[in-house]
Amino acid sequence: MRIIIKNVSLIAVSLLILPAAELLGQETGNARGPIVDSPYEIVSGWLEPFQKDGYAFGGNSAIWAETADRIIINQRGETILPSPIPEDFPGFAGALGINVLREADRRVWQNCLFEVDADGQVLSVWDHLDYLCEGADGPGPERIRVNPYDPERKLWVVNQTHHEIHVLSNDGSQLIATYGERGVSGDDAYHYGSPQDVAFLPDGRILVADGLLNHRVIVYDEDMEYLGEFGSQGDAPGQFNTIHSLAVGPGGRVFVTDRSGNNGVNLYRATDDPAVFEFERSIGAPLTLPLDIIVNEDDFWITDLGPLRFINFDFYGQIKATWLVPAGLPDGYLEVHSFTVDPSGNLYGGDNQYGRTQKFVPKPDAGPELLIEPPWYQR
Repeated sequence: MRIIIKNVSLIAVSLLILPAAELLGQETGNARGPIVDSPYEIVSGWLEPFQKDGYAFGGNSAIWAETADRIIINQRGETILPSPIPEDFPGFAGALGINVLREADRRVWQNCLFEVDADGQVLSVWDHLDYLCEGADGPGPERIRVNPYDPERKLWVVNQTHHEIHVLSNDGSQLIATYGERGVSGDDAYHYGSPQDVAFLPDGRILVADGLLNHRVIVYDEDMEYLGEFGSQGDAPGQFNTIHSLAVGPGGRVFVTDRSGNNGVNLYRATDDPAVFEFERSIGAPLTLPLDIIVNEDDFWITDLGPLRFINFDFYGQIKATWLVPAGLPDGYLEVHSFTVDPSGNLYGGDNQYGRTQKFVPKPDAGPELLIEPPWYQR
C-alpha cells in the first residue's frame, strides 16, 4: 500500500515542504544550464518496507538494476526508529526528520543486502551476508557493480569502512572473493584506503577507485594481479582530493570524479601500455560533491550537490542539460548517492540521508536525449 505521510512532528515539517521561492533559489547555487524540467516521474512510495517494528531503511548507498524486475540494494544497515511513530508513517526515517547518515547512533548492521522487484516488493533479504558490514565504525557499503563482460554476472560490493571489496555470486548465495584486509588501510598494491568504486575494461582489466585516503585508481588484470595505478592528491587538473566514483566509456576513456569537486570529473585514456593511463581533461569543475556517474555512448551523467541535480556532459566538457532534484517530501531527496538504469530505461536513485531508494519512470513526452541509458559497455 502506498501511503503519503499526513501527520508528522514539527521537526519533520521543515523537511517536508520547501517554499517555491527556495526551490527557485537553488538554481543560483552551483547549478549551470541549460536547466530543464526532469524528464522522469517518481513512483511515489515505490520501495515497500519489510523491516521489523521499530526499524526502517538505512542509507541506500549502493544499488544495481540487474533487470527491470530485479533491483539489488546495499544499505548502510537499518535505522532504529523513535517511539511512538505516526500511524501513517510511510516507512522511511527521513519522514520523521531523521538523517540516517548523520545519526549513526541509530544504525544497526542488519539486512544490509536485499533485492526487490519492479514494484518495490522485497524478493529476498541476504541477511546471511550481514557479517560483511558488521563492526564498521563508519558508513560501510559504498557501491555495487557488475562486470558486463562476466558471463556469471558476479556482484562487486565495495565496503569503504572495512577497506574491502567483496565479490558475490549473482544470486547472493556465495562469497567468492574478498580483496583488501578488513580494518587495515594501506597504499600498497593489495590494501586500500576507503575504496569507493570499481569499473571494468573490455580487455578484462579491473579498476579500483581507492578513493578517500589514497587518491588513486589502481589497475589490475582480470585475475586482480596488480599492474599499476594513476592519480595523485592535489588541486591540479588530473589530481584528486578524494575520489567518489568512476566509470569506463568508449575509446579507452575512464572517468573519475573528484569528490571535493575542485577538479570535477577527470578524464583519462588507456594507452598501449596496460598499466598506463594518460590524463586528457578535467570536466565540469568546480562541482560541489559529485556522487555517482553513468557513461553512455557519447556523453555521461553525474549527480552532484549544491543544489542536488543530475548533470549531462559531453566528452569535451560541455553541459548538455541539468535537472534539479528537490528535497521536499514525500518524494524528494537529500542526495542521490547512487543511481542505476534498468534495461527498460527506468532510473533508480538511492538516498543516503532520507534512507530509501526511489524509482523514476520516463515521462511519456520526454525527449530521448534527456534520458539516461544503462551504462556503456563494448558489445
